Amino acid sequence: MSIYGDRAYAAFFKGYNCCQSVAVAFAEEMGMTEKQALQISAGFGGGFGRMREVCGAFSGITLVLGALYGSDDPAKKTALYTDVQALAAEYKARNGRGSMICKELLGLKEPEGSPVASPRNPEYYKKRPCPELCRIAADIMAEYIAAHPK
Repeated sequence: MSIYGDRAYAAFFKGYNCCQSVAVAFAEEMGMTEKQALQISAGFGGGFGRMREVCGAFSGITLVLGALYGSDDPAKKTALYTDVQALAAEYKARNGRGSMICKELLGLKEPEGSPVASPRNPEYYKKRPCPELCRIAADIMAEYIAAHPK
């Protein structure tokens, strides 16, 4: 576990979505304020606006990776995409569910069909794997950064 994992885990319990929780853990590294990190990651929660598609925690990995290692050179896309795919494989392996799809991680057959966020209360937190998924994602990103110093 890393301090980034701890930050992401704690952020989820403040009411932030999974992507926001991972992004805010790396705000300083991305050269952003916490507010900026929370704003740019806001729409990725719930598997892209609560559609239960790509997990917000994994979206957070991708957002941080792009902010720190992305390029404006189109010729460098393949290298970044290679890293995204490797990080996706690692996330799937570590989360114990072998997926990076929100609805699968939550055990849903279909998305709820509503953009309305669930109330954050003790019952909500008890039934969600999200805080731990945020921790896993942030730990993976921290390890990547350690292995790829800028």
